[in-house]
Amino acid sequence: MSDAPSAQAEKMNFQAEVKQLLHLMIHSLYSNREIFLRELISNASDACDKLRFEALDKSELFEGDGELKIRIRFDAEAKTVTVSDNGIGMNRDEVITNLGTIAKSGTKEFFGQLTGDQKKDAHLIGQFGVGFYSAFIVADRVTVRTRRAGVAAAEGVQWECAMTGDTAGEYQVAPIDKADRGTEITLHLRDGQEDLLSGWKLRELVRKYSDHIVQPIVMTKEKWDEEKGAQVATDEEETVNQANALWARPRNEITDEEYTAFYKHVGHDFQEPLAWTHAKVEGRHEYTQLLYIPGNAPFDMWDRNARHGIKLYVRRVFIMDDAEKLMPMYLRFVRGVVDSADLPLNVSREILQESKDIDTLRAGCTKKVLGLLEDLAKNDAEKYTTFWKAFGNVLKEGVGEDSANREKIAGLLRFASTHADTVDQVVTLADYIGRMKEGQEKIYYVTAETFNAAKNSPHLEVFRKKGIEVLLLSDRVDEWVIGYLTEFDGKALQSVAKGGVDLGALEDESEKKEVEKLADEYKDLLERVKTSLGERVKDVRVTHRLTDSPACLVADEHDMGMNLARILKAAGQEAPSSKPILELNPTHPAVQRLNTEAEHFDDWAAVLFDQALLAEGGTLDDPATFVKRTNALMLALSNAQ
Repeated sequence: MSDAPSAQAEKMNFQAEVKQLLHLMIHSLYSNREIFLRELISNASDACDKLRFEALDKSELFEGDGELKIRIRFDAEAKTVTVSDNGIGMNRDEVITNLGTIAKSGTKEFFGQLTGDQKKDAHLIGQFGVGFYSAFIVADRVTVRTRRAGVAAAEGVQWECAMTGDTAGEYQVAPIDKADRGTEITLHLRDGQEDLLSGWKLRELVRKYSDHIVQPIVMTKEKWDEEKGAQVATDEEETVNQANALWARPRNEITDEEYTAFYKHVGHDFQEPLAWTHAKVEGRHEYTQLLYIPGNAPFDMWDRNARHGIKLYVRRVFIMDDAEKLMPMYLRFVRGVVDSADLPLNVSREILQESKDIDTLRAGCTKKVLGLLEDLAKNDAEKYTTFWKAFGNVLKEGVGEDSANREKIAGLLRFASTHADTVDQVVTLADYIGRMKEGQEKIYYVTAETFNAAKNSPHLEVFRKKGIEVLLLSDRVDEWVIGYLTEFDGKALQSVAKGGVDLGALEDESEKKEVEKLADEYKDLLERVKTSLGERVKDVRVTHRLTDSPACLVADEHDMGMNLARILKAAGQEAPSSKPILELNPTHPAVQRLNTEAEHFDDWAAVLFDQALLAEGGTLDDPATFVKRTNALMLALSNAQ
């Protein structure tokens, strides 16, 4: 069989992203070169799965050969290793699309996250799915011969690329006669890769990385030749992997190494998983689930349209990749397989949309993953901390998306709080409730754009004075969370920056009377400030939430919080129009000065409002006027002295 392109060979250039990926593959992944065989076998397995699925409706695609398998051969003299399968194969357009371009969402984000650090980049490349291109880690020329199932032998296609000389970055596509259905990939090894030209070495790699592959992986048997003093090929073939569905085996027969190897296959990840759960569910619905929590966040985690990580099987027959209906969006980082005994073999994505059986599978998978996370949180704090840093903000989305499991998800959440005032410190809602002061009835929180803005918010002053813990919420998703999480374990959540401060039994009568007295004394001042600020405020009132600051802005009880309004505006969305309430601290010298001011009253009032807005994390509509007013007041004070 000749590898030389025919006279009809067409030269083409790689997509720019492919050139960049190939460069990174060769230089960043060489230290982990063995993965090339795992990736090629994984692709071959997928091709067999796709053929089996398409043949459910078109049995003629099997072409009389329904025994799907993967073959590995090597030729020591030619310095080649060949991986072939009798799966679905490719036509010319599919060859160009699959081997010449990266038609994958998130490509831009992927390349944007590359750092130049080989170790870190290797992890990202693994997440992106190196697949076929991993062949160039060990080969300087790769030849692909393929024919799609159901087409004539004369419609075969040969693809070839050499990564040396003037043709590097180019590939050739030519028509060929290929009698066998499927794909054959021949690697012409680079110098220094001769150790791969060994049946023993290739078998070792198969058993190390691909033992879990469902299809048989076959190699030619070898025997010892006394005269040659070496192993020589025989006419027999043998299966070198277990060739059965790992998830269908009893858990006590599967080692951690096998679970980890299978994760790397289904998760397209070089790293080990953080945890996994494997269970067979019997009853009204029968299915098996093997689900993994990755150890690191994928590069496209925030792309809600990105691929999902669950493979669907029906009675061990592969049905589809990325069965997004099997896992809610907030658990989109989960990888694994679900094998149903109840679904029809011809199930489609359209059927999945309406299937009650799928709803049951989804609920069962969700319950299992949340149970796994609860177990980690309870019994392995270090692993749960790793999980939280990688996926915490995604899990938070579940509070709004999954009302049935809201309380359970809330129990898994972690927040910073005034208990330690460090961004790395995490507090559970149960921790918070356990530390609540006697008589405290609510869980208090403050939201801000950054941790420091939350930690230093003037709204916390009275709470710090009384030793009341406040949650510091500074992630954008937190505004989404508190919109749905109104209580936990019977305790209402209350913003310290909305409405009046209600400390319940923690506030004594003398304090209330003092605030009422001051409000009466400063009644005229409050009216003057409100008139001066006009449309900028909804109201002006005396505060008892401040101890050090002269003023703060709060939202009315039923209005949108100011931080959420800013987030919506930054995202290009409209926020309901609402004005803040300005609260003044009558014990502060600046407010007392304002009470006696005549000449510069409007400037003082405006500066106090603008300062409160800045402390809130807001931005000034007219910074130049703020600076001008501040300078004028400083000069007036200086002249007065």
